[in-house]
Amino acid sequence: MTTIEKKFLSLPTTAISDALKGFNHMDTGIKPINSSFNIAGRAYTINIPAGDNTGILRGMREAEPGEILVVNGKGYTERAVAGDFVIGLAKYLGLQGIIIDGAVRDMKGIRDLNFPVFCRAATISASAKSAKGELQVPISCGGVSVAPGDLIVGDEDGVIVIPKGKEEIILNATLEKLKKDQQREQHYLGSREKALQYLNSILE
Repeated sequence: MTTIEKKFLSLPTTAISDALKGFNHMDTGIKPINSSFNIAGRAYTINIPAGDNTGILRGMREAEPGEILVVNGKGYTERAVAGDFVIGLAKYLGLQGIIIDGAVRDMKGIRDLNFPVFCRAATISASAKSAKGELQVPISCGGVSVAPGDLIVGDEDGVIVIPKGKEEIILNATLEKLKKDQQREQHYLGSREKALQYLNSILE
């Protein structure tokens, strides 16, 4: 993990979203299967037909350790494009996590792997294996454009995409936002009078 990735790993996605003015977050359907998961790394993008996981398998073989697979599964949730075996492959290949705009299955087995998976749903039916898919191309995932090498940050609140080349700008803006939030908490929290003072400053 690079220094910039480590810095973002310690930051909440909510503050990053504020730094990005509310843009670039995946929709609320994309969530981690375990609320404790935090990820920050470079996107390895995969575009697949709905319900077909051949592209995911190809991407796993080509991606570098530490990268995060970001999969445009078209939001389709009737067939799982990964189960516990496929997620196990990702873990032991050294990938940092996988984000799927689609469904997985074998939830207990995946949770037992303790490997970060963010997805839209769990289902029972297995995937098809008939189309190669596309690797390392610009995609849409959770309603957000993702390019190869973009920085992906995810936690229990969701997933956000930081365009490649803008990491330092967004990092500094995020840190400034957190500083202001801390100052606000110190000033207005602690008593009824201070809480009312804040509300009056906003509402009057």
